[in-house]
Amino acid sequence: MKPPYDGQVAVVTGGSSGIGLATVRLLLEQGATVALCARGEGRLRDVTAVLQRDHGAERVLARAFSVLDADAVNGFAAEVQQAFGRCDLLVNNAGQGRVSTFADTDDQAWREEYELKLFSQINPTRAFLPMLREARGAIVAVNSLLAYQPEPHMVCTASARAGVQNLLKSLSIELAPEVRVNSILLGLIGSGQWTRRFAAREDQSVSREDWYADLARKKGIPLGRLGDPAEAAAAIAFLGSRAASYITGAQLEVSGGLSRHI
Repeated sequence: MKPPYDGQVAVVTGGSSGIGLATVRLLLEQGATVALCARGEGRLRDVTAVLQRDHGAERVLARAFSVLDADAVNGFAAEVQQAFGRCDLLVNNAGQGRVSTFADTDDQAWREEYELKLFSQINPTRAFLPMLREARGAIVAVNSLLAYQPEPHMVCTASARAGVQNLLKSLSIELAPEVRVNSILLGLIGSGQWTRRFAAREDQSVSREDWYADLARKKGIPLGRLGDPAEAAAAIAFLGSRAASYITGAQLEVSGGLSRHI
């Protein structure tokens, strides 16, 4: 049996760490050729060296830039077209959360957050859409459970995430039947901000396992733990694959049961 992504080309934004990197690794393992981008050139260079060693230099293309730079994104798409001739899957993963309340979020912070969340979807989608249409491919966006279940300490991010989810639903209709558009909704995943918060914990004697378990209890996660980036990557790979060929406009929660809405 062929690997699910055999002969296909995937593009992953924010691909040098966390969920993005886990997704890149899984797609490579499943047969894809992968083009990834991220802002940090040093980390991206180190990650790319390992990926090329493990999977072959001809299957990995990496470039450092911000997805908010439309010209850079368009140039990246042109490189992918020249190098591989196609794009079957676009994973829009760039963007982190902003901790703030309404009272302490100023106008500039609102503008920055909305630009990041929306244009990290818009710019790559615009750039890769012709190739995705030709391949009858898929877009999978990494979004947050905050889109449906906002938290008052993340008011700015939550409202922007809701806007992203509305955008994705609209795209799923407009781009059908040529391109499928789906998303995953993340709860608490043990990467990025939570790794940094663990490192800055008050009691440095507390182990990672105990600190995460206590956090899961406080947050009321039914499965009793934070998610692993590889678990989010598995959901992304499924939604982007031919196994999900009749799924579009959908969202798959990867939250350990954290959601309370129906």
